[in-house]
Amino acid sequence: MFDTGNTGFMLVATSLVMLMTPGLAFFYGGLVGRKNVLAIMIQSFVSMGWTSVLWFVFGYSMCFSGDFHGIIGNMDMAFLRGVTVQTVLAGNNIPLFVFIAYQMMFAIITPALITGAFANRVKFNAYMIFLTAWLVFVYFPIVHMVWGGGILQQWGVLDFAGGIVVHATAGMAALAAVFFVGKRRFKESGPHSIPLVALGTGLLWFGWYGFNAGSELKVDQVTAIAFLNTDTAASFAAVTWLILAWIFEKKPKFLGLLTGSIAGLATITPAAGYVTIQTAVIIGIVSGIVCYIAINIKNKLGWDDALDVWGVHGVGGILGVILLGVFADITVNANGANGLIFGNSSFFFKQVVAVAAAGAYAFFFSYIALIIIDKITPVKVTEAEETDGLDAALHGEEAYIHS
Repeated sequence: MFDTGNTGFMLVATSLVMLMTPGLAFFYGGLVGRKNVLAIMIQSFVSMGWTSVLWFVFGYSMCFSGDFHGIIGNMDMAFLRGVTVQTVLAGNNIPLFVFIAYQMMFAIITPALITGAFANRVKFNAYMIFLTAWLVFVYFPIVHMVWGGGILQQWGVLDFAGGIVVHATAGMAALAAVFFVGKRRFKESGPHSIPLVALGTGLLWFGWYGFNAGSELKVDQVTAIAFLNTDTAASFAAVTWLILAWIFEKKPKFLGLLTGSIAGLATITPAAGYVTIQTAVIIGIVSGIVCYIAINIKNKLGWDDALDVWGVHGVGGILGVILLGVFADITVNANGANGLIFGNSSFFFKQVVAVAAAGAYAFFFSYIALIIIDKITPVKVTEAEETDGLDAALHGEEAYIHS
C-alpha cells in the first residue's frame, strides 16, 4: 500500500524541517545581546511544544479537512479523529500521519520567525497569546487557502514550499509588531555571538532541503531540482550580499554572508519546484540585492526590526512569489504553470494579488491582535525589565554565568 522509499524520504524531510526551529533559535540567540539570549530562544522552542498541541487538537483539521467558503477547513479531523496507521494521503502513497507531521513542522517555525522583530521588548505571556491567535486566525486559514483546497489554490495560485504561507505572512506580521512595540529603549551594541549565528544559519540551510525538496511529497525529478535550486539560490544570494557589504561597508562581513544566504533561501522557497536552475541563479542574485536594499531602507526609516525579519523573510517571500509569477516553467513541473516570460500574464497577476492580500491581512490582523492583547495583559516589557535583560527579568535564568 505504502511506498517505503517515499515514506522514508518524507520522514527525513520532516526531521530536517523540525531541526530548522532550533536553528532559528540559535540564529536569533546569537544576534541579540548576552542578557536576552534565552528570552529569544525560548520563543522558538516553546512553539515546538505549543503549536504541536494546537495542531493535534484542531490545527491540522482547520487546514486540511473540509472547506468553508474557500477560507478555512472544519473540525471533522480534530484530535486527528479518523486517522489510522493505514490511512493514506489522498493522491499519494505515504501514510497520512507522515504528511500531518511534515506540515506540523511548518506550523511550528512560521510564527517563530516573527519573534526576531520584537526582540527584547515583549512579555512572554503576551507572546503566548499572540502565538495562539496568529496560528488560528492567520496561519491556519492561509494554509487552507493555498494548500488545503481553498480559494487561492482553486484560483491557480502556486506556492511550492511557503513563500506566501510562511515568509510573506510572518514578515508582514513582524513589521506590524515593530510598529506596535516601538523602538528598544536600549540598543544593543551588536550580535553577542556571530559563531552562534553561523551555527543557526548552518542548521537552517541544512533543514531547508527538507523544507523545499520535501514539499514535492515524494522522490522524483521535481524533488531533485527543488533541492539544487535551494542551494543555488542561497549560495548566489550569500555571495551577492557579501560583495555588496564589501563595496558599501568597506569590509567583507561574515554576518552579511550569513544573512544573504537566509534571504536567498526565503526567496527561492515558493519557486523551488517550479523553475529552472538558471532561474534559481537569477532569484538568488536578485534576492541578495533587494533584501540588502530593504534592510538599508528600514534602517534609514528608523524601524526597529531588531533581527531584520521583514527585510529578509517578508521582502524575500514576497519577491519569491512575484518572481515565480515571472519565471515559472511548466517543463520543470507539469503541475505548475508558465510565467510572465512565457506569455502567461494571468498567472503573474494571480501571484501578485495573492501575496499582496495575504501579506496585508497578516499585517493588519497582527497589529489589531497586539492592541487587543495589550488590553488583556501588557505586551511590552517595563523599562526595568529591559534594562536588566529579559533572561533574568522574565525567566529567572541566565545564558552565561559570570564566575
